[in-house]
Amino acid sequence: MVGKGERSVRYDRDLQIESYRFEGIMQKFPNHFHEYYVIGFIESGQRRMSCKNIEYEIGPGDLIFFNPFDNHSCEPIDDQPLDYRCLNINADIMRKVTEEMTGEDDLPSFTSPVAYRSEHAPLLKKLHQMIMDEIVDFEKEETFYFLFHQLIQEYASVTKEAECRVVKQEIEDVCNYLKVHYADSVTLDDLARMANRNKYSLLRSFTRIKGITPYRYLQTIRVSEAKKRLEQNMKPLDAAMETGFVDQSHFSRFFMEFIGLTPGQYREIFTLEKKEGREPIEGK
Repeated sequence: MVGKGERSVRYDRDLQIESYRFEGIMQKFPNHFHEYYVIGFIESGQRRMSCKNIEYEIGPGDLIFFNPFDNHSCEPIDDQPLDYRCLNINADIMRKVTEEMTGEDDLPSFTSPVAYRSEHAPLLKKLHQMIMDEIVDFEKEETFYFLFHQLIQEYASVTKEAECRVVKQEIEDVCNYLKVHYADSVTLDDLARMANRNKYSLLRSFTRIKGITPYRYLQTIRVSEAKKRLEQNMKPLDAAMETGFVDQSHFSRFFMEFIGLTPGQYREIFTLEKKEGREPIEGK
């Protein structure tokens, strides 16, 4: 079931981060990942969430952390609508901020996807609202730096060992292939030959290592690439064709599942952003 709800997006040019709010949402989000950090909190409603194949129950006051490429999914509990707010931060911005705060030229890795009833939720809510209200006063930047210093200090590690992931080279080769050939017709036979495995062995190994199936991985990349095109005012049908979807209906279904907006709604948001002189977050 997909509740109507309200969905809002703002891009902050000062901080170079994106702010989302989903209010009154009943939608279930399937297993997927983002190429950027997501830091969010639950205002109301409860959800059953899975991140890297571990399940959590989350509710009001809980903070949510997704590192880039952390696979995750969620669904409502007891049919309660969700009011969820989050900030999306590109890795290059996170690296710059972390270096300013810690002196470490490295990316932080949040060690757990959930911080229950966090005392930092009110400050995150304040920063989120300032971005949604398009505040330009330097108090916004001050709040951002104080908040992120606390979050990184308490919930993340900046050591290289924490970020490293032991991934078999054959699976990495498949991932790299999908990143380059997302617009092509891709078959499981092709991927199995590339990894020098039979199809079942590839599926089992890929899902165990990446936490998501090859098909979901491919569709996530396609949606991410389609977002970039929609942000440049490309028509949804053209974006679908350029990113490997078989038709616009197929594209719309996956886009709505992963993003919570239709391609047309997403395109309209960024068309308005450009008219008002804003720029979308890059590299999503």
